[in-house]
Amino acid sequence: MTPADFAVVAGNWQAALPALIVAATGLVVMTLDLFLRGSDRDALCVLGIGGLAVALAGAVFMWQGSAAAAFGNTLRADHYALFFAVVITAGSLLTLLLSVDYLRRQPIPSGEYLTLVLLSTSGMVFLAAANDLIVLFLALEIMSVAAYVLAGLLRHEVRSTEAALKYFLLGAFATGFLLYGIAFFYAATGSTQLDVIADAIRHRGLGPYGLIGMALLLVGFGFKVALIPFHVWTPDVYEGSPTVVTAFMAVGVKAAAFAAFARVFTSGLGAVAGSWSGVLWVLAALTMTVGNVTAVAQRSVKRMLAYSSIAHAGYALMGLVAASRDGGAALLFYLAVYGLMTLGAFAVLIAIARRGEYAEEYADFAGLGFRHPVLGAAMTVFMLSLAGFPPFAGFAGKFYLFSAAVSAGYVGLVVIAVLNSLVSVYYYLGVIVQMYMNDGARPFEAPSAQPYVVATILVAAVGTIVMGLLPSGPMEAARVAFLSLG
Repeated sequence: MTPADFAVVAGNWQAALPALIVAATGLVVMTLDLFLRGSDRDALCVLGIGGLAVALAGAVFMWQGSAAAAFGNTLRADHYALFFAVVITAGSLLTLLLSVDYLRRQPIPSGEYLTLVLLSTSGMVFLAAANDLIVLFLALEIMSVAAYVLAGLLRHEVRSTEAALKYFLLGAFATGFLLYGIAFFYAATGSTQLDVIADAIRHRGLGPYGLIGMALLLVGFGFKVALIPFHVWTPDVYEGSPTVVTAFMAVGVKAAAFAAFARVFTSGLGAVAGSWSGVLWVLAALTMTVGNVTAVAQRSVKRMLAYSSIAHAGYALMGLVAASRDGGAALLFYLAVYGLMTLGAFAVLIAIARRGEYAEEYADFAGLGFRHPVLGAAMTVFMLSLAGFPPFAGFAGKFYLFSAAVSAGYVGLVVIAVLNSLVSVYYYLGVIVQMYMNDGARPFEAPSAQPYVVATILVAAVGTIVMGLLPSGPMEAARVAFLSLG
């Protein structure tokens, strides 16, 4: 092997390094699970957290270098991919930290759970870096198949089994649309690489095959990010899955799916943005409206957060509708912010649940603010941030999204988004009202009984406040990341 060949091979593996570290950690966890028993399995969580921390550090270190194309330009280690690698690995790391106490209290096989989370995370990181539709499809399946199994890990519960079955069946159906769309793009351009597709479209236009392919891809991505009308799986899957798995899906799956969505439509189809921006406008307006209006009627906080995630997908889509540098940067910033505050909210649900019981109804939060002030204050931060109140990160995220949409001329969409934000205040404040204005007879366990859960909540709460008060740094990183798409 010549030095030039060695440099190419080394560059290939370096570009895939964060995802490979996570995947290797998952395989090591799976192997060690065969030899560990009982409390020794806590070491598996520590190992998983360590592997994710190393992958996170690797992505941060690679940020200082230049963008690299790997494996025949099917994978890209540009700032865009590295930004999502940081967001995804950080979210998964907090999920595993949250899981240390959760796995002690729930009848979930820890080795299987940790392995699936890590392998799904590796698929997410590959998905954000994919510059080829075939690689994108493979990464999507690595992520999704693990998520299907995770949803059904509470095997003794009917609703968990139902969630896994619904997620699998509808996910497989949506994947068929995605794969068929890839086939049409190959027929239209003779390639599945986004660079080649973009060049062909720029010179020859979209054409009938390209138009059909774009529509089919939109269906596939619409399912993954829960856009209307492809959202029907979300409430039941979020409610039926183990709460820690729901948090993982709300943070990681949504961020990775949006990463692939934005890369395909910006890098591959950016030259014909006029052909899809109007459709995305309608989808964004419908998604945020249906999500918020339906969330108002919910009595389960977990199910409310599911419809909330649908509404926030509509907000995030505004960044892609704007089809501009500021819109793309706002999308990336908002996904990072949303992951932090949503993970924290689900962590509070876990913290107030007693062993063998659930705490998912609004009434279960009655009196929490006075009996456990730290948990009450943290949940208040998350609810106000999700509603878009200053000075929290959710306000900064919405401000950047709305500003980008106004600058792009989509004033009507911004008006709809603002009205929807006002609707969302009702159900987010409903949780706060229960915590501080109602007395509850339900007993709560002391937070000290779940130190890792509380640590996760505090990290998420501090991050939500800091990113709200000092958003310029993360926003600049998001801007650099989006610009690397070219």
